[in-house]
Amino acid sequence: MTTLSFQLYSARNYPNQEEFLAKLGALGYTQVEGYGGLYGDPAALAATLKKNGLAMPTGHFGPAQVADVSTTLKTAEALGIKKIIVPHIGPEGRSTDESKWLELAEMLAKHGETYAKEGYAFGWHNHDFEFVPTSSGRTPMEIILETAPAIEWECDVAWVVRGKADPIAWFDRYGSRITAVHVKDIAPAGQNADEDGWADVGHGVLDWDNLIGKVQAKTKAEYFVAEHDKPSDEVRFATRSIATATKWK
Repeated sequence: MTTLSFQLYSARNYPNQEEFLAKLGALGYTQVEGYGGLYGDPAALAATLKKNGLAMPTGHFGPAQVADVSTTLKTAEALGIKKIIVPHIGPEGRSTDESKWLELAEMLAKHGETYAKEGYAFGWHNHDFEFVPTSSGRTPMEIILETAPAIEWECDVAWVVRGKADPIAWFDRYGSRITAVHVKDIAPAGQNADEDGWADVGHGVLDWDNLIGKVQAKTKAEYFVAEHDKPSDEVRFATRSIATATKWK
């Protein structure tokens, strides 16, 4: 079975974090992925994770957080994070030409170097907007990966699809850079409007039973992280997604 991690951003609205982590452990999860809003008390979070048999090998840190190198290093050390991933840039950091994307890529390259010296992997997580060509014709994703050639890529496959791109073509081209994937699903057209059109893994239009094999064959993914940006029922999402993953090698 492919070990399925769980992006805790998916449960950001669950009223009791400790209770939810216990539920993940009971469902058979052994890994979770952190996000920026969780790191207020890393020692307490680490203790709760350990109590429930959970590790946090990967974590999302926003641009301002990775710029605060000292705090991020302390957080990563306390939680056992091995891979530091920048997950998003706001509209103010994007441009229709290459300029803002080059700035972002240069920033990622610089931070990647800093964290690599401290023994951490460092990468970028995509949304859909990285696949909209700039005025030069190059996509932001190409600009990021080519301008920061040493950083890794956590490929959010469903966002690639929402960006009207073919994930397999991107696996073929940049598979050696993809060291983690977000395992996310898209609801059939017109369904799950209250969940922004997302679906539980294996219950949408993406053929994950086939895709997971492509990921394993064409990329260097070590981590497979279930995510749903807006589940109406976090426990349902966690339960159905790990049930889907039990079928995978």
